Amino acid sequence: MNEFRPLVLGIDAGGTMTDTLLVDEHGHFAVGKASTTPHDESIGFLESAADAAEQWSLASRETFEQLAVVLYSGTGMLNSLLSRTGRRVGLLVTRGMEDAVLMGRGLQAWAGYSYPDRLHAVTHEHPEPLVPRNLVHGVTERIDQFGNEVAPVYEHEVVSAVEDLLEQGVEAICVCCVFSYVDDAHERKIAEIARTALAEHGAELPIYLSSAVRPVVREQSRLNSVVIEAYAADRSREQLIGVEKACQDQGFRYGVQTVLSYGGLAGVRYPRLHETMISGPVGGILGAKYVGDIIGADSVVVSDMGGTSFDISAITRGNVPIDNEPTLARFKLNLPTIAMDTIGAGAGTIIKVDPLTKKVSLGPESAGSTPGPVAFDMGGTEPTVCDCDVVMGRLNPDYFLGGKVKLNVEKAKQVLKEKVADPLGIDLYEAAEGMANLLEMDAREAIRQMVSARAVDPTEYSLMAYGGSGPLHMAEYSRGLGFKSILTFPFAAAFSAFGCTTADYLRRYSRSVQLALPPDGDEQHRGGVAAEINAVWQALQDAARREMAEEGHDPADVELQMFAMMRYTGQLEDVEVPLKLQEIGSDGDLDAMVAEFERLYTAINRPVAQYSEAGHSITELGLLAKVDKIKPQLTRKPLEGKTPPSEASKGTRSMYYGRQWHDAALWEMDLLRPGNEIAGPAVIEHPATTLVIPAGDRVRVDEWTILHYEHA
Repeated sequence: MNEFRPLVLGIDAGGTMTDTLLVDEHGHFAVGKASTTPHDESIGFLESAADAAEQWSLASRETFEQLAVVLYSGTGMLNSLLSRTGRRVGLLVTRGMEDAVLMGRGLQAWAGYSYPDRLHAVTHEHPEPLVPRNLVHGVTERIDQFGNEVAPVYEHEVVSAVEDLLEQGVEAICVCCVFSYVDDAHERKIAEIARTALAEHGAELPIYLSSAVRPVVREQSRLNSVVIEAYAADRSREQLIGVEKACQDQGFRYGVQTVLSYGGLAGVRYPRLHETMISGPVGGILGAKYVGDIIGADSVVVSDMGGTSFDISAITRGNVPIDNEPTLARFKLNLPTIAMDTIGAGAGTIIKVDPLTKKVSLGPESAGSTPGPVAFDMGGTEPTVCDCDVVMGRLNPDYFLGGKVKLNVEKAKQVLKEKVADPLGIDLYEAAEGMANLLEMDAREAIRQMVSARAVDPTEYSLMAYGGSGPLHMAEYSRGLGFKSILTFPFAAAFSAFGCTTADYLRRYSRSVQLALPPDGDEQHRGGVAAEINAVWQALQDAARREMAEEGHDPADVELQMFAMMRYTGQLEDVEVPLKLQEIGSDGDLDAMVAEFERLYTAINRPVAQYSEAGHSITELGLLAKVDKIKPQLTRKPLEGKTPPSEASKGTRSMYYGRQWHDAALWEMDLLRPGNEIAGPAVIEHPATTLVIPAGDRVRVDEWTILHYEHA
């Protein structure tokens, strides 16, 4: 009988590879990888899952029949936005706001442009709107910022607009009214009229209300959120349902869960699926928080380098940062998202050399999974950083994905010589290392900028490096930054998938408010603020318990945590303040809320930034509804000797590093024991990733089997 009983399967479908982490009841991990299949993500999913099951000598069906949870995070929705292949959507807005989609916001229109392209506006191209102007109709109505009706809904305009949209073949209708986050009565009225008009024409289309999707301030971001829900979410849902069906065909008995952008889990039929748009990178931050809690590292900078991108974020004193208005796919959204910075810097990044100026640039294009780097021998023709790693002997051409993919070293040499080394007039290996160093410099500078912008003191933080290419390049992109410690993992390639398995069933509910707490506020004013806070929280609690029950969770198992978005009066940015109380029962509870804001604000921005004399403003109230689920367990083992066991040694290989060749010792990562130390030059190999250690540096394995990297 097999000694492993799989319980949780976590999948992260990235731009290049689909990573799987299989977890058993004792916390053992098995890592699987396969190429991502964008046309049908279930294919890559099953291949990756089968690869993980094979590590435990399990058949695919045998694995799925035993699983209790399957978690999936992918890029299908993002791809629909980028390729503009979503639904044909019609839009009804407050009259006078018909051009809001075309106008957009300047910040989103320039998102993703390089610094030179921002300087030279002639290269700028406005993003193509998801809803063309001819599918946008204005409706006369108005509710003001205090919730008072200024003008009623003109019903005949709604009927006329719906008839026109039907003639133009729309597949869904969105409704977005000014100040509907204060009072959604007009949006509900418009939806009711629209449904009646559709029924009279024998049509049935989904109708999306901005007040139901995200009832918060900032019209443009709220408009983007509801349009994306209508435009891209259902196409993505089709992929997810396909993954769920593939699981159930293999014997899985439950529904597949997907990861929300703020770190929770939801079923694939979740009504606000646009909240899963960047679920993949989020998993890594959740995993870092989980590991940090176990090993006592509450302040962590995370770095995730895969084949396509480099994602970074910072966890400060256990607080995971939330960006309430991120820019995704060149859209500014009212979508609570774990805050992170991303640059196009992965091992699959394409290298370009201008034949006239000899200027070298990396990306932002990536070779992706198809055709992939030239060394994959799948039709790729452009040189990538991965090809450089192969040429320099840092990657084992016979052990990529455990030997399932044989890397073509000669083809990689040929393309690098022809398109990089010869145009620059330098040696092949010098060119290869130079390109890898450029990637590492970009990654290091991204970390440096993030650390500076968030006032992070690196000496108080640990750096966690993961992703398939993270351990491969971490030696250089972490050098000189001064972090307290640098960590990576045997399952680094599937760390985001691991993070997904640490998530709980979670929902986030919030509503914008305009509440002021002046430093000299009287008892009557503070009592009114407390009453309004309680009213909003009670409505959100009712909605949370209802939705969680609809997904099959016992209301008794639902934990609620209140939060408030607060700022010093006059500031432009909020701080999300988690609270232990469930309601404001006394004036002292208001003081406790302010004190918690002060504590958190000080931790993020330093004590000198405090300004209590300005008073405090509450701009949003919300709650997190959570139900616990089974999680992987890291196993603490006794430390053994510094010398690795002989079976972990794989001999030596020539490796180019620092403009010279070295005989690098080779080690099998999974056979290293807690307490072992390895000095460079060395390469530690795993079927899913590779850790490179240059001369002078060393790696130590701790009692959790976490690898600690130490610079000379």
